[in-house]
Amino acid sequence: MTAEKPKELAKLGKTQRQYLVAKLIEAQAVPNQGALVDLLAAEGVAATQATVSRDLEELGAIKVRMPGGETAYAIPALPKEQLAPEDHLRRVFGDWVVEVAHSDNLVVVRTPPGSAHVVGSALDRSGMPGVIGTVAGDDTILVVVAAEVGGGPMAQRLSDLAGL
Repeated sequence: MTAEKPKELAKLGKTQRQYLVAKLIEAQAVPNQGALVDLLAAEGVAATQATVSRDLEELGAIKVRMPGGETAYAIPALPKEQLAPEDHLRRVFGDWVVEVAHSDNLVVVRTPPGSAHVVGSALDRSGMPGVIGTVAGDDTILVVVAAEVGGGPMAQRLSDLAGL
């Protein structure tokens, strides 16, 4: 019988590792950080308990009670199918939108640096009629608007939401 050589563990980037952490927590009950470190290692990913702790914090993971009384991590999220309420959209726009402009069926929404993804995600999840989709950069969101709605009316509606 020959001994197997220990598997070399890879270091993933933070985004990739956090994606894997979320998938592991979704797929099975993870009772503690040590168990998560072990699960990552089984996937070939090196992570310390301190790194896992930060990842769980950044992902917004919480402990929930499972049937039988044991606890496990869960990541509460707004499902893609669930629409964000308009007051959430109004709050996000009021906090982060600094300018709205338009041309034909396109609307450009400007935010402070690093904030466009928050506004774009809120708009995507709002289910607002006439919004075909968004593309968010660092401080700019491009909103593609249905031709029958038009960029002008949509820009006005988004400006109103932002209180501009």
